[in-house]
Amino acid sequence: MPLRFQAASCAMPLVGLAGLAGAANDGVEPVTPYRPSVSSLAQLPAARQLKFEFGGLRQSSTDMRRSGVPYLFKLAFDKEWGVLIGGEAHVWQRDAGEREQGLGDTTLTLERAWVIDEASALGKELGVKLPTAKVAIGSGKADYAVNAIYSRDLGPVRIDTNLNALRLGVVDADSSRTQWGVSTSISTPLSAHWSVTGELSGTRRSGAGHGSQLLAALSYGPNKLPTIDIGIARATRPTPATTSLFAGVVLPLAKLW
Repeated sequence: MPLRFQAASCAMPLVGLAGLAGAANDGVEPVTPYRPSVSSLAQLPAARQLKFEFGGLRQSSTDMRRSGVPYLFKLAFDKEWGVLIGGEAHVWQRDAGEREQGLGDTTLTLERAWVIDEASALGKELGVKLPTAKVAIGSGKADYAVNAIYSRDLGPVRIDTNLNALRLGVVDADSSRTQWGVSTSISTPLSAHWSVTGELSGTRRSGAGHGSQLLAALSYGPNKLPTIDIGIARATRPTPATTSLFAGVVLPLAKLW
């Protein structure tokens, strides 16, 4: 989960912050940014380097408005094992005329990576969403997920494909608790500092409406350490369609040992 900000105007302060972070972390290994998409990468960040992603997200449809401040901590113990802890520091939501705000849910993820060669890798994630948000914002129940990942570099083009299953804590009557998801993300550099990402993703659950989403994003790396993302996503199903605007920054915090 990439970190996503509310609007393009927020990108300029993030650029300044990223530049300061780069100057302050000259001794830290370059970050391996997670693309701003639904898809995860099979490869892990540099071992023992704590990374922090933060930003914001603005979602809207005909009857809903939602803004959030997502965050994510990432730490790889070695080339094979890593953990991710994330969530939303705050959520503002208006749905059917009702306004709510507060802490969002929290996610814990354990990732295992298998590096095949320099160009390809396999990965698996086991995750849980903890219901730290109040019911008006979240579901009030825990969700569990397993995700299989295949990543490959074809020259300058990066492809990340994910297949996952999500066990929902709360569902409507006569609908399945298991939701299947698939996504394919393609990224390629545009220049020494800029890259572009496109993604198609979808979900399927028996007894419920299927989901589909298109995403496009730009990433900017002013130096080897921080990465700034900004983009847009459009979920055409289920209806009503939802549009998301996002931006965020990835920063290396420290080499822990």
